[in-house]
Amino acid sequence: MNDKERLLSGASIEPQPITGGESITDMVDGVFFAYNAGRLREACQLFVRQMLDDDCTVGMSITGALTPAGLGMSTVIPLLESGFVDWVVSTGANLYHDMHFALGHSMHRGTPRVDDVELRANGVVRIYDIFFDYKVLLQTDEYLRQVSMRDEFQRPMSSAEYHYILGGFLREREKQLGLEHKSLLSVAHECGVPIYTSSPGDSSIGMNVADLALEGFKCAFDVSADVNETAAIVLDAKRNGTSGVLVAGGGSPKNFVLQTEPQIQEVLGIQEKGHDYFIQITDARADTGGLSGATPGEAVSWGKIDPDLLPDAVVCYLDTTVALPLLTSYALAGHPRRKLKRLYDRRGELMDNLQSAFEAAREFRDARPDGEALIDVER
Repeated sequence: MNDKERLLSGASIEPQPITGGESITDMVDGVFFAYNAGRLREACQLFVRQMLDDDCTVGMSITGALTPAGLGMSTVIPLLESGFVDWVVSTGANLYHDMHFALGHSMHRGTPRVDDVELRANGVVRIYDIFFDYKVLLQTDEYLRQVSMRDEFQRPMSSAEYHYILGGFLREREKQLGLEHKSLLSVAHECGVPIYTSSPGDSSIGMNVADLALEGFKCAFDVSADVNETAAIVLDAKRNGTSGVLVAGGGSPKNFVLQTEPQIQEVLGIQEKGHDYFIQITDARADTGGLSGATPGEAVSWGKIDPDLLPDAVVCYLDTTVALPLLTSYALAGHPRRKLKRLYDRRGELMDNLQSAFEAAREFRDARPDGEALIDVER
């Protein structure tokens, strides 16, 4: 094949006319051919055909106010329950607003064209075009403080452990209220999916934990445990298969999912090559220098993504609230449920493996004072 034949080897763009009877799968595979529709098709196909292999461990990051808009219930919970997402890094705000639904509170469709002074005067809070009663915040805060005062929380712990215990209490409250599949934290507790927060103090959850510290309670987030536990998850994934990341948005959670590889390679000195699969849905540009817009190619330079697998990386420049439901529907229609990996239940084992790999790497490094060689710990 000559260069011209190679360049023109892609399938012809010849879609069938839309009839109104198409499924999401039909639309993605048969209509989404170019531009960001084409990137979404690539992302959907990469997710279903490779990332959902049984030996791939899938991490997801969540930013933007997705749970108040209902995407926790409509998309993230189905991904967790189907075994399509094995661990999560979320903003604290998404988890805090997720709690409202477990407690029986309601969020309402509103409009961005409104007088915010009028909203404040009437005790209504706005997240763009989502409205809710200010009392929802006060009542959620009170529940959060009361639960966090319990003995189970009176020690330093990783954010995953805090969220797991909190999710158990929320599940019981849901049962009392006759609710099902409303809370991401509740479902993650049941499925054994660890949920981390990259900045635990940057949300109303962290604010209420800080309030309790002033009252003498010992509940605290161990951020070093978060860094090491997430690295342990990825090291295990790479030693026993592959690792994929699904990035919804950007920001700190994106970096926290991806920094696991630099933590393993650069800091702990264990030989690795980066995540195998990368999908990001974002509206951020790369040329502003923000992490949210950083490309997979740039991530390769940090060791975050395996350079040999860069073709298995897709960025969709789309609104997450549009793209993520489409990807979720495509995945549920095109792939059977996977067995839950229940990584939360394996935290101790995974940390022991990371500790052993770190000690072996340190021993090897100490024997090589030039620091040039990294050890490849046997699987």
